[in-house]
Amino acid sequence: MTHPTESRYSRQSRFAPLGPDGQERIRAASVAVIGCGALGTVEAEILVRAGVGKLRIVDRDFVEWSNLQRQFLFEESDAAEGLPKAVAAARHLARVNSEVTIEPTVADLTPANIEDLLEGVGLILDGTDNFEVRFLVNDYAVSAGIPWIYAAAVGSYGLKLAIVPGRTACLRCVYPEPPQGSQPTCETEGVLGPVTAAIAALAAGDALKLLARGPESVATRLTTVDVWSGEIRQTSSPARDPDCPCCARRDFVHLTGQRRAPISLCGRNAVQIHERFRPVDLADLARRLAPLATVRANDFAVRASIDAYELTVFPDGRAIIKGTTDPAVARSLYARYVGN
Repeated sequence: MTHPTESRYSRQSRFAPLGPDGQERIRAASVAVIGCGALGTVEAEILVRAGVGKLRIVDRDFVEWSNLQRQFLFEESDAAEGLPKAVAAARHLARVNSEVTIEPTVADLTPANIEDLLEGVGLILDGTDNFEVRFLVNDYAVSAGIPWIYAAAVGSYGLKLAIVPGRTACLRCVYPEPPQGSQPTCETEGVLGPVTAAIAALAAGDALKLLARGPESVATRLTTVDVWSGEIRQTSSPARDPDCPCCARRDFVHLTGQRRAPISLCGRNAVQIHERFRPVDLADLARRLAPLATVRANDFAVRASIDAYELTVFPDGRAIIKGTTDPAVARSLYARYVGN
């Protein structure tokens, strides 16, 4: 049986504010989801079901058992196999809508690769868990004039904000610097699946409006949701900072790599090591580590449990060192088991 496209999207295109012409714009669009965790999996699935033309999924991480509570695209088999999230998500989404071109990329978004990874994209959705990457995306989006949607959630609370360069405040207008001091994370405060799904759905709603009706269609108010207290709020649109270093002075310090550092990952007692341009032979590494550790390996990563630590090494040389938040300890472990 064949199912005509107009039938597949009929309930969506019959919604008058979107309409058939809006559906055609959605089908012609290219969108990137950065981070394919609790937010990104929902954002990605909504866009794929809505018929976006091309979806690029960029994620550096792999599926774990603790993800299954809130990351809706993944199954137990994905965690057991240790699949990269971008790969697992693409496999599931391909079965949801074969008309959509899905491009999974297992990579950490950096100043060195962001232009290549986001080339040709007309909209960016935030599914990340740290401000370093968000500030990098903000720099890139403002420099390229591309709309993006900021989203975050922890505990029972979440928020989202659509950012349209030239029209709205950018992220650095709202947060001139990353939050300082100890901050709540999914590990310390927990996180509920309903809040990540709610925030991701609101972000995806903004995405469909932007794609179907353009930048003027989106209210740029900051929306916050607490699914435990039941409180939902919208504040007035954040004001643009006339002296903002990013959108006013166009000083893109994150895009030029001036603020790059090892990252302590949200919700994980872990540090990521950014070793670039030094490919690793995963099969050889797995063989070398086998006498020293419990090793699991596939085409995408080698995971080794050594004492109180777990090392996950990717083909480009990047690694996640779990069991510490001290970059010096992480680098020492990397040097000891992967190499200098």
